[in-house]
Amino acid sequence: MNSKTFATLNAFFRLIRSRNILIVILSQYMVRIFLIGPKENWLDYLLDFKQFLLVFSTISIAAAGYIINDYFDIKIDLVNKPDEVIIGKIIKRRRAILIHQILNFIGLAIGFFLSLKVFLINFLAISALWFYSERFKRKAFIGNFLVAFLTAFSLVILGVYYQKNVALVNIYALFAFSISLIREIIKDMEDIRGDARYGCRTLPIIWGIRQTKILLYIFILSFVMILLIMAYSLHNQYLIALFSLGVFPFSWFVYKLYWADKRRDFTFLSKVCKLIMIFGIGSMIFV
Repeated sequence: MNSKTFATLNAFFRLIRSRNILIVILSQYMVRIFLIGPKENWLDYLLDFKQFLLVFSTISIAAAGYIINDYFDIKIDLVNKPDEVIIGKIIKRRRAILIHQILNFIGLAIGFFLSLKVFLINFLAISALWFYSERFKRKAFIGNFLVAFLTAFSLVILGVYYQKNVALVNIYALFAFSISLIREIIKDMEDIRGDARYGCRTLPIIWGIRQTKILLYIFILSFVMILLIMAYSLHNQYLIALFSLGVFPFSWFVYKLYWADKRRDFTFLSKVCKLIMIFGIGSMIFV
């Protein structure tokens, strides 16, 4: 493999956010083993071809979503993170669109093979990702909500397909939705300079950083309370204890958010959100 091919492959994996894709793969298999179960058959699930196809269709759509997002954000990214721009620099725009279309086709074809419900959910996800990247990303809150919804979709789809322990799967889907929504709003605060330059109407631009922080405080409190209520409704002592203890790291998070005022502060908080997501996925082992 020559250096140019290696550089292109490396750029491609960066473009599709390979680390995020790995998190999606891990979370879907964790849901299948520990939430849907039974846990004793974990090896069967790892070798199950239909489970593999379900995961592969999800990550194909997710990867296509990252590509189309960067395609529409080239000018903004040249301001916010010029060293990380790939489309137009390393991978040609036409090639990026072609890869995007192929990945979406794979996601739809696999969804149709598995079940009509999976096909329809995949079609909805693809449509939402396109409209988010092309239009809604530049509008206050709608884009944030869509990304959070699509994050939760990667878990909900397993409950839809297997129809087992749906309430438990939905609790973790809500957790994923909550953390993702908080992170997306924080990323808007992080990228406020480039977004404002190209006419985006994100919450930090319309409301200002201070008012956006107040909204985040309300979201965090609401989500913790809702998760606790759902855990109590299932009479799941482990989840009750887990979400109760979660008050402490979320309190620390709110404290750091209160004092955040520089781009690097919001970058740090965005990374913390991703860590919280990973720990949340790991907690499935004990459910």
